[in-house]
Amino acid sequence: MRQLLRFRYLFFLSLLATTVSFISCDKDMSVSLDDSNDNLGVVVLDSMTINTSTYQLMHLPSASTGSMLVGKSTQPESGSITSSSYFRVQLQTLINDIPSNAVFDSVNLVLRPSINKYFYGDTTKAQTIAVHRVMETIALKDITNSIDQYNTPIYVTGPTIFNDQKFDFDATALGEKTFFPRINSLDSINIRLDQAFGQEIYDMVKANDYNVTSNESFQQYLKGLVLVPGNQNTAILGLNDTLQMNINYSYMGSDGFIKKGAKVITSSHKAFQYNNIEYDRTGTAYASINSIDRELKSSASNGEVLLHAGSGLVAKINIPSLNDFMHEEDLAINKVELIVETKGNNFGHYPVPNALMLLIANSNGVPISYVRTPFSTTVQQATFIPGNDSGVNGRYIFNLIDYTKNINQSDYRGTSLLLSVASPALFGTVNNTIIATENGKPKIKLNIVYTKFK
Repeated sequence: MRQLLRFRYLFFLSLLATTVSFISCDKDMSVSLDDSNDNLGVVVLDSMTINTSTYQLMHLPSASTGSMLVGKSTQPESGSITSSSYFRVQLQTLINDIPSNAVFDSVNLVLRPSINKYFYGDTTKAQTIAVHRVMETIALKDITNSIDQYNTPIYVTGPTIFNDQKFDFDATALGEKTFFPRINSLDSINIRLDQAFGQEIYDMVKANDYNVTSNESFQQYLKGLVLVPGNQNTAILGLNDTLQMNINYSYMGSDGFIKKGAKVITSSHKAFQYNNIEYDRTGTAYASINSIDRELKSSASNGEVLLHAGSGLVAKINIPSLNDFMHEEDLAINKVELIVETKGNNFGHYPVPNALMLLIANSNGVPISYVRTPFSTTVQQATFIPGNDSGVNGRYIFNLIDYTKNINQSDYRGTSLLLSVASPALFGTVNNTIIATENGKPKIKLNIVYTKFK
């Protein structure tokens, strides 16, 4: 009976010790699991210094994202971001199936919202989209052969098109449309194009011209189109990357009634559809960041750090004492969490990213790997946890137990962490968030719970 009581007493003490270790805010605390002769202790550590900067990624692919981003959005804290979308086109059929008695009517481009009806910005105001003819061949770029492998980001695996690339286009628009993007009810955007442009294509099809005998020759004639937003736009819209341009005609049917038809031109290979992203951070705390001066320490931006998908802004994180800590003997890591608190919510005109990820960067700041889900090969994504009206910030929580245990391996020497919007949203959206601050520093905390053998 006495042994049973002693067991229950010890079991209660162990539960109490574990509970205290997880709820305590002490920076370095040891709790004995038994009597004073026990050589085992649980320690909670949350006082490690974390150095953080806003950092500009380079070579961000923006092709084949599944969504054409078109528009402009402006926020006081982050500046403006503008997206134009380029794409190749092809004839849906290569045969001349236009009736002999048909006459050309008009040409129009039909755009439809992306499947998830993505938008970012104020959609209560009128938006303008102009269609321009691309005058330069839209071509893929292969940086894996042109720069050292040490400087090739892990997310670049072959030839692609990057968000900062531009191809020449005719300054005179083929057509434009101003509309109110009622996101929930918007079915399509119909843009009437230049009459002479449509007539020329119609005549070529009727004459079996060389330019329409194959899509290769057609793409020499029409190298592509680009959708350009109006300068006064207030939102970026996600449009389906499958679209169509109709060369409309009419003819007298055998029944004596006027009938309508169209020669359809569609978007071509998705690898040649990409979004050109431009940003203007003038007047913000991040105005000095560009492709040359790529890093801004948080101390120079009032402790705030900006993450921005599309433009490639991430948070660069260094934890100087973590390596030394992991060299300590007689300890076993039980739990490691990186907690990032952020401003904003995941609803409204400017929602924060749904999830973040951590990239591992080499000494040049180039992403070479990802922080993966423990005991898995998948990239770890921390989903947004909303805050509340009582002053609790939204947050993202990462499990870093595997990363921490491997930090002293040779592959991790000289590396840092890059906190980024999770893929694929990093490449196909423009959502942003600013990390919350406390006492003039970013609210990023590394919590480590470990067992110390005395």
